[in-house]
Amino acid sequence: YQNYEILPHYDSLIAKLITHGKTRSEAIRIMLRALEECIIEPIKTTVPFCRDVLNDARFLRGKVYTDFTDILISERQKETERK
Repeated sequence: YQNYEILPHYDSLIAKLITHGKTRSEAIRIMLRALEECIIEPIKTTVPFCRDVLNDARFLRGKVYTDFTDILISERQKETERK
């Protein structure tokens, strides 16, 4: 809806994107393409963060743990501060 305001009283999930492939790497590749084609405006989304996760070498190797998102967010913040 044009000019609609998303109120804080509702679930912030506006969409869910699920992909699959014959292999994990194929599913990741398909998800990356889907995220590149995803256009949600004018609100901010987690799409850029999801792309960062899927492109991260640790994620691609399957070497991530429950603290992975915290680590990635911290790394992104430090990178932003350096700029």
